[in-house]
Amino acid sequence: MRKKLTEYDFPNDLKNMDIDELELLSYDIRDFLISNISCTGGHLASNLGAVELSIALHKVFESPKDKIVWDVGHQSYIHKILTGRADKFCTLRKTGGLSGFPRISESPHDIFSTGHGSNSISLVTGLAKARDLNGEKYNAVAVIGDGALSGGLAYEGLNNLGDSGANAIVILNDNGMSISKSTGGVSKHLSKLRVSKGYYSLKRNVKKASKKIPGIGNNIYSGMEKLRDSLKYVIVNGVIFEEMGFTYIGPLDGHNIEELSMHMELAKNAEGPVLLHIITEKGKGYRNAEVYPGRYHGTGPFDPETGVAVDPSDIPTYSDVFGKKLVELAEDDDRIVAVSAAMTEGTGLSEFCSRFPDRTFDVGMAEEHAVSFAAGLAKGGARPFVAIYSTFLQRAYDEIITDVCLQGLPVIFAADRAGNVGADGETHHGMFDISYFSHMPGMTVMAPADGRELEQMMDHALTLATPCVIRYPRGENGDILKDRIPLYRGSQIISQGKDAEIWALGSMVKTALETAEILKKKGIDTGVANVRFVSPIDEEKIISSAKKTKHIITLEDNIIKGGFGERAAALLMKNNIKAKVINLGWPDKFIEHGSAFELYKKYRLDAAGTAERISDLIEGKA
Repeated sequence: MRKKLTEYDFPNDLKNMDIDELELLSYDIRDFLISNISCTGGHLASNLGAVELSIALHKVFESPKDKIVWDVGHQSYIHKILTGRADKFCTLRKTGGLSGFPRISESPHDIFSTGHGSNSISLVTGLAKARDLNGEKYNAVAVIGDGALSGGLAYEGLNNLGDSGANAIVILNDNGMSISKSTGGVSKHLSKLRVSKGYYSLKRNVKKASKKIPGIGNNIYSGMEKLRDSLKYVIVNGVIFEEMGFTYIGPLDGHNIEELSMHMELAKNAEGPVLLHIITEKGKGYRNAEVYPGRYHGTGPFDPETGVAVDPSDIPTYSDVFGKKLVELAEDDDRIVAVSAAMTEGTGLSEFCSRFPDRTFDVGMAEEHAVSFAAGLAKGGARPFVAIYSTFLQRAYDEIITDVCLQGLPVIFAADRAGNVGADGETHHGMFDISYFSHMPGMTVMAPADGRELEQMMDHALTLATPCVIRYPRGENGDILKDRIPLYRGSQIISQGKDAEIWALGSMVKTALETAEILKKKGIDTGVANVRFVSPIDEEKIISSAKKTKHIITLEDNIIKGGFGERAAALLMKNNIKAKVINLGWPDKFIEHGSAFELYKKYRLDAAGTAERISDLIEGKA
């Protein structure tokens, strides 16, 4: 009787398994993934495609002595299972449970806490050089997907690693094409030949011998090099990697454990950097994910039999609202274009892409390029909406400043997934964008309280001749505001209070309204203001509010440091306003994963927690 995955002593037991046992293990792992992710939600399709790859990795390499770095990291679930964490898998992405990404505090097998793309090759290059400097012996391996390879940082890493000549292995997990015919016997023979010590010795000896021939040696060697390069272009698929200094092996069948293991062993014994090109099928083993890999890239709980989401909501998300409104705007304004970084579906641009394919630009996982590209579009007369998750947009900080703000170009940034995103955790929370956007000269920074206000802000953005950002959260948009005023009138005073006023930003307006009701029952008369504009800050209304009430409380879904609250406090101090300012937001740390609701509660940023904190401060208990 076969063991359950939770009964193995991984990774030790893996070393003693033969190929048949490993093949059976791959079926067990797929069943385990589908069963667990259907309950917890998570990244399903990418992990189903990486099962055999992960098994071969841990069969061949000695983690954690050997360093395996997972690019992006959402495809590391099998890695977690094979490093002794199967028994905790029911806690995946839950508060206090396993992270959905590699996390250094979780296991010594997680070398880096990753979540953003294209950086693994650079990290592994650094590991390899540090190893050599310290005289240590271990393998450094980067696992990167073809999507992450579209990011410029990946090529910077490839260029440096290839030039360094360091022993390191890059595994390219390519699920964007079918398996090539070159995975047969000829490919295996070439792989063995090209990583053998005899091959390297032959290259060196031929070079030395030919150059010693008087008068014609250099010409002979030059001619041999040209012949070699011509043959390479005919028979080798990975010439671009060869030219960068890598030994290229592949394409390989990413679902053949025996073939993968053999070539990984060869790569271990090669001199210099090696790139293994592995072809996998995203979603393999689960029909729904094979047919709809995008839908099952990141999923909530679902019925494993039908694939239907559990408790689906019919309330549009902020991303849905953004996408629908952009289509409406584009129908009347042919200057409007949409720019995304491999997230057209996630940012709500599917309909826009279908309706306006020539005006949709998905540049891949290359946020820096996306921003500079948008700057060029704007300079040429287009009105680009750049839709990127907040956490990924911070990668383009320099380009936003120099290519957009410095030029004064009307690029509109739609910072999706701003604030607390819940289960994806530290690398995906968008808790820094207010801080890094609000100090940029000429940048208008807005945050809608609900979906209808998001639409207002998109209309307003098109009236501006300068850059702006609209930051909005993940999830359902709701309908928070009963009364609405035009955006040109600045902040919205929803209600006035005698004892305190809460100046809330974006999604926290709802929390502020609930907080005010709780405080009212405690006898604390509290008003609520909808900030709407972080920059330019509404100086007149904030000063007026501070003059007539005893306490100003700022509430934002951003870290306190550098956020709206600190700007408001600095404004009042500059104008010698004596009201006490209390800033509520996320603490100066990386916030862990868990449900969004539980994280708000834990950090006392839900209505009950904020009411208690405000009450304690006003009554002098804190």
